[in-house]
Amino acid sequence: MRIPVPVSLSTLTLTSGINAREFRFMRFLYNLLLIPALVLASPYYFWKMVRRGNWQKDFAQRLGIFSEPFKMKLIGRRVLWLHAVSVGEVNVTVPLVTELLRRLNGWQFIVSTTTATGMSELKKKLPPEILAIYCPIDCWPCRHSGFAALNPTAVVLVEAEIWPNMVWQSSDRKLPLFLVNARISDKSFSRYKQFASLFSALFGSFTSVGAQNSEDSQCLRELGCAESRVAVTGNMKYDAVSSNSATTNARALLQKWGVAESAPVLVAGSTHDGEERLLAESFRQLRRDWPDLVLIIVPRHQERSGDIATQLTQQGFAPRLRSQMDAVPQSTQDKLLIVDSTGELMSFYEIATVVFVGKSITAHGGQNPIEPAALGKPAVFGPHMENFRAISAELVRNDVAIQIENGEALTGVLRELFASPERRRVMGENARRVVAANSGATLRTADLIESELRRRIPTCPASSSS
Repeated sequence: MRIPVPVSLSTLTLTSGINAREFRFMRFLYNLLLIPALVLASPYYFWKMVRRGNWQKDFAQRLGIFSEPFKMKLIGRRVLWLHAVSVGEVNVTVPLVTELLRRLNGWQFIVSTTTATGMSELKKKLPPEILAIYCPIDCWPCRHSGFAALNPTAVVLVEAEIWPNMVWQSSDRKLPLFLVNARISDKSFSRYKQFASLFSALFGSFTSVGAQNSEDSQCLRELGCAESRVAVTGNMKYDAVSSNSATTNARALLQKWGVAESAPVLVAGSTHDGEERLLAESFRQLRRDWPDLVLIIVPRHQERSGDIATQLTQQGFAPRLRSQMDAVPQSTQDKLLIVDSTGELMSFYEIATVVFVGKSITAHGGQNPIEPAALGKPAVFGPHMENFRAISAELVRNDVAIQIENGEALTGVLRELFASPERRRVMGENARRVVAANSGATLRTADLIESELRRRIPTCPASSSS
């Protein structure tokens, strides 16, 4: 069995230090081992998809199978395929697509995602002429079938989605391959270095890379990206927040519940298991000083809402679900809301007095702290902000957010913020200034992609802004 080599021997040896035979063997071994790994993992992933709902629609796309009417739309078109794994990546991809759509006349854009929530956001936010799909899984037959059906002219990966077969398929077809808004967490960097013989060749395959900051840029070079192909373009999340506007009048919603406009509101965004219990205990203590305090919990995965409500009820609270807000509450004692819907986080951030950013105390990685900052909201998050390392450090350094060492410190910090309107005002002003100072990454990324496409595809139309 001969496996095609995606890059020239000289390039492969230069970027990865391995020869063609070793590379072919690694590629063969990866695809061989991936089959039993997918079989073993499939029950867990099927369970997750079923739990989150709406998984049957377009499921065949995950296997690389696309309908004939869909494929007919692509015949004779230059196709730019962008992959955004989930909601966070979707939010930064939509403004980029909007900008590239203005520049690349005549191209057909396809945006793929992995999750049902990501697809829901794509359907809501993309212009109708942009095609939204589920990305085929990374086993060779599915990727090969997907590439054959989509027949892309160029591929753009957003942030940290380095899947071997997707990179190899792009290289086999000699397609321009971009990695944009690229970030490398400490955990990912260690894992990539551990399997350097595999990943150095993958990172060396990128045509151009737009890194979020100089630290990520250095990491990408160490992992195998050619130095001349890496540019620091900034973080597109700072731009994305301006397009990720509120979709619900959350203030009016709370007023129907009997909450006064002057009532303090603590919004906990994108929480993970265990954090809701900590927040509820803080809520219990803070109500002694602020009896009208409202706690709004927006879990990262809305399908957990029922379990969260059960947990908090066992703690002695009477929480309400967002889906029940149209009903008159039976009790006005506990103003504790669990948002069991998607796409409304910014709406609730907009009315927050203070924000807690989840996945930062009982889980690792953190969630996006730029979203509350863009609205001028003081934020608190835990020690585990690895996926937003540079951003969280900048927000703390500029007195936009407070990072606590553990869950025990949560109540004290929240009490200080609720007790000091002036401190909150200053933090809010700092937040807007930092977000404004970091804007522009989307335009720089569009410049990088457009210029490379025009260089590699001579008949690529000039930008309408030129």
